[in-house]
Amino acid sequence: MAEDIRRGLTSTPKDLSPWPKYLYDGEGSRLFEEITRLPEYYQTRTETSILRRRAEEIAARTGCEELVELGSGAAGEKTRLLLDALAARNGGRVRYAPLDVSGSALRKSGERLLREYPGLSIRGFVGDFEGPLGGLLVDDPGTPPRLVAFLGGTIGNFTPRRRLRFLRGLAAGLRPGDALLVGVDLVKDVETLEAAYNDRAGVTARFNRNLLRVINARLGGRFDPRLFEHRAPYVAGKSRVEMWLVSRAAQRVPVESLGISVSFAPGEGMRTEISTKFTPVSARRMLEEAGLRAAGFYTDEDRLFGLLLATPP
Repeated sequence: MAEDIRRGLTSTPKDLSPWPKYLYDGEGSRLFEEITRLPEYYQTRTETSILRRRAEEIAARTGCEELVELGSGAAGEKTRLLLDALAARNGGRVRYAPLDVSGSALRKSGERLLREYPGLSIRGFVGDFEGPLGGLLVDDPGTPPRLVAFLGGTIGNFTPRRRLRFLRGLAAGLRPGDALLVGVDLVKDVETLEAAYNDRAGVTARFNRNLLRVINARLGGRFDPRLFEHRAPYVAGKSRVEMWLVSRAAQRVPVESLGISVSFAPGEGMRTEISTKFTPVSARRMLEEAGLRAAGFYTDEDRLFGLLLATPP
């Protein structure tokens, strides 16, 4: 983290967006769960609605017996819809391999799921999905076909280079019979996109400023979140929303663990997250560039969000 934050704070412009994982400490994760329930934030409820209609079809099409979920979080309704669909095809038996940065979240969700699904077996992994996935995607002939799910539109948080590297790593870990399900947020009108990241209740602004508190707590920063304004414009040329923290005044902020002081001019911004939006064509191209074969595309009636199904070549 120290190296990532140092690089981001000393770049021009200041840019922490390549490392969105630092937004999700305990408070950040709580705030994000609150964001998913906001009226402006369509992504979660739309993706869930697609899975309600299509999970059984996806299970039938793939024939998988294990769900591998990257960034599983609290293992909510989307996870259960996929588990239900897989279990129904396999006589109630299903395997689940969640990966999340929070060990406590994995244990809590695992205990709940085991009570709900008598035929479920779980092997959980604490870690970052940008790290090595060898233990998660073990190449064991005894392992049944796996459906690897990367939901929530999180793929849009990667820069293009990191996205390609991540997907190529996944492709290398998939075996014949495995499948990959990726959630992608779709290009749409600017008003809808910007409202999702600039909610009237200000929850996303608190989520964004919480990153400064994370830096303060973990790296000895002296950021005052009140001195930064949240902004999240849609950048049409790059098909993405960019979250920024913009300094309200001239200030110099020490970060003790890094041994640096960071200067901000009035109105100077620091990018904290990107969220790329896709068309069906650009989403399929993304998979093909990573060496995957697009096998299906599922969306809602309003074409707000999509689920891409892919298989090894």
